[in-house]
Amino acid sequence: MPAPDDLPDLPVTFRPARTRAVLLTIGTVMLAVFVTIAVAMPAPWSLTDRSTMITTGLLIFALLAMLARPKVVAARDGVTVVNVVTRRRLAWPQVLGVNLRPGDPWVYLDLADGTTLAAMGIQPGMARRQAVRDAGRLRALTEAYGTGTPAGR
Repeated sequence: MPAPDDLPDLPVTFRPARTRAVLLTIGTVMLAVFVTIAVAMPAPWSLTDRSTMITTGLLIFALLAMLARPKVVAARDGVTVVNVVTRRRLAWPQVLGVNLRPGDPWVYLDLADGTTLAAMGIQPGMARRQAVRDAGRLRALTEAYGTGTPAGR
């Protein structure tokens, strides 16, 4: 069990900051390009054409913002995993392990019911060292606060 001094202060949020920054920057640039095109086009373009361009830019931004959504929030009473379209709240005893193996796209949590849960908020894609460090910190929290046992034991 890790020493209490080694544990991060709670609540703590883990998220792929660099990936998030890239996605939101690209989304903002794409929206600006589509709005600029809609405003700058000559008279033959109707209001419907311009509105469609702006709506397309907004949809692209919304999609990229949704892809930038994943995070893992650890608090005293448990952990919240926010993935692209889902959110799941777990009590610490439900989380038995934290795994980030070579080649994994993100962390996987081993749960007391025998299943695993992808935690996309910790992903090594653009920042491997940070992901390994965050996985270790989440693992230490799981060991300190979790008391669960695997299903069937």
